[in-house]
Amino acid sequence: MPALLLASSSPYRRELLDRLQLPFTWQSPSIDESRREGEAAIDLVKRLAEEKARALASSHPDHLIIGSDQVAVLDDGQILGKPQDLPRAQQQLRAASGSSVTFLTGLALLNTSSGRCQVDCVPFTVHFRQLSDEQILRYLQREQPFDCAGSFKSEGLGISLFRSTEGEDTTSLIGLPLIRLVDMLLNEGIAAP
Repeated sequence: MPALLLASSSPYRRELLDRLQLPFTWQSPSIDESRREGEAAIDLVKRLAEEKARALASSHPDHLIIGSDQVAVLDDGQILGKPQDLPRAQQQLRAASGSSVTFLTGLALLNTSSGRCQVDCVPFTVHFRQLSDEQILRYLQREQPFDCAGSFKSEGLGISLFRSTEGEDTTSLIGLPLIRLVDMLLNEGIAAP
């Protein structure tokens, strides 16, 4: 079996990949994650997922490299990234309040031996409750999800912000769509379990 490498420093993605019980290492790629002018959100996450995988290819021959990237898109098409601070997180959750937000997670699996790269995007939609400024502030102070697209952690207290969710793979909401990744690994001859 080729060695498996996760092209990410995200502890959330590492925790998800651990579920498959396959040995892997991880390394953070260095790429420019800026959105190109006029680039659609789905194209952005697919491109960044592939670029993350390819950024580590030359230093990791005979590897399967997993790249992933995620953005949140409001009903009006506005893209939400990682807020990084409290004011931006408050702004994002105010915008999401009473609305639906679609999380687009780009996924790439690069076989550095063959050069084959599988790329996909897995959507997941969250329907938010109507949130007061006080609820938003209390949530952000408790969980501090400033490194999460959309300003919440669905695997934690963030679930209390939702009215409902819809999608094929809840792990895509956290940032690494495992159902689709298992399909890609099977295409490379890797079975889990």
